[in-house]
Amino acid sequence: MKIKKEGRTIDIGNVKKVNLFGEVIGLMFSRREKANSLLFEFKKPTKMKIHSHFVFFPFIAIWLDEKNNVLDLRRIKSFKTSNGIKKPYYKLVEIPINKKYNEIIQLLVGD
Repeated sequence: MKIKKEGRTIDIGNVKKVNLFGEVIGLMFSRREKANSLLFEFKKPTKMKIHSHFVFFPFIAIWLDEKNNVLDLRRIKSFKTSNGIKKPYYKLVEIPINKKYNEIIQLLVGD
């Protein structure tokens, strides 16, 4: 999957599009090193907030518009109640901070 951030196109690799059940569970109860990047797609723009209850590791959340432009990007810590953005978005990508995604995270946040 490719996203656009600050005028650059960044390939974030394969992401797993979640089904209805996956929308509820997300990264909860996943093991850090086995967790995959997840894509949440919405038919209409949403301002839905996310939480990280029962996610035992930090992850990167990327809110996207309909053309995959980055609206916001944040590092989300475990067991936080409410994370969101004020702008409506069409897609959300969650990338676990683990060895598998280290290069992608470096490109996105530089940490």
